[in-house]
Amino acid sequence: MIPLSEFTYELPQHAIATVSVEPRDSAKLLVSRSVEEVVESTIASLQSFLAPGDLVVVNNTKVLPARIPIVRTSGGRGEVFLLHRIDDGLWNALVKPSAKIPIGEKVLTEIDVNRAECKIEIGEDNGEGHRVIRFLDANEHDVIHAAGRAPLPPYLGDVDIPLDRYQTMFARDEESVAAPTAGLHFTPGVKESLQSSGIEINEVTLHVGVGTFRPIMTDNIEDHVMHSERYDVPANVWENIRATKQKGGRIVAVGTTSLRTLESVAQTNQLSGDTNLFCYGDFPFQVADLLLTNFHQPQSSLLVLLDSFIGPRWRELYAYALSNDFRFLSFGDAMLVAKH
Repeated sequence: MIPLSEFTYELPQHAIATVSVEPRDSAKLLVSRSVEEVVESTIASLQSFLAPGDLVVVNNTKVLPARIPIVRTSGGRGEVFLLHRIDDGLWNALVKPSAKIPIGEKVLTEIDVNRAECKIEIGEDNGEGHRVIRFLDANEHDVIHAAGRAPLPPYLGDVDIPLDRYQTMFARDEESVAAPTAGLHFTPGVKESLQSSGIEINEVTLHVGVGTFRPIMTDNIEDHVMHSERYDVPANVWENIRATKQKGGRIVAVGTTSLRTLESVAQTNQLSGDTNLFCYGDFPFQVADLLLTNFHQPQSSLLVLLDSFIGPRWRELYAYALSNDFRFLSFGDAMLVAKH
């Protein structure tokens, strides 16, 4: 048994970043590539902590404006939070207030209550507030982009940050409901400095689901089950990763989603598919050598992954970060750590 209580720490409210820094690469970077090393820097200087021949792997998923305010026929207000597309016009979604909305009720998007083509039909209940919803009489893409809002982390409250600020510079396929936040720090300048230093950047895809950021609800983390997410690694990228490791270069995973994508391929030998990989305890990491990641919430699967990757010294690093005004969570600062 691995108790959930081992993955908690006191996170003061003032340490939680509620806005992003500008420019993006001015975010602070805590570097610890060995037990002895603790160095403060910035993302702009990332290349100085890597070496020619290293390979940086980023997640190129794009965030969908997944939060759609709705108005019921009764006049009551709610929200449809898109989770993943089932088929054209058909989605699995979190619906609020799910318990009050019967199967078959048609709601309107709040932004266009007078347009019949913006109706959404609320379908069957799949449990935990998950409903099947169908866009009626309009192109789903048009409705989502007209009415949808950025699916920001719940701890930020009811704020409306532009969706562009919640996208990485690598964002391509629009299917995620949360950003791969470590990638938010990258700028064209960082990319250029890495490449000019002989450090290549490759892209993989993992469409981030809401389950990635949900807190663990089981006392024993071994009982936790991750939600499934779709991933894809181009064949040439996987070959490049293998060649890099054979030449002695290091694989730098940008974010836990990139790391889980790479390790999913190593575990299954499948370059694409669905993964619910949960890295904890003595998980046998086979691909990533370094991890660039933000500072995570207590009792989250992301913090458990970090513990598995670098061991219990994450506590010392987090304590240092809190004592030295590092900013935590999605819009916060980052750390670069090596596998223990």
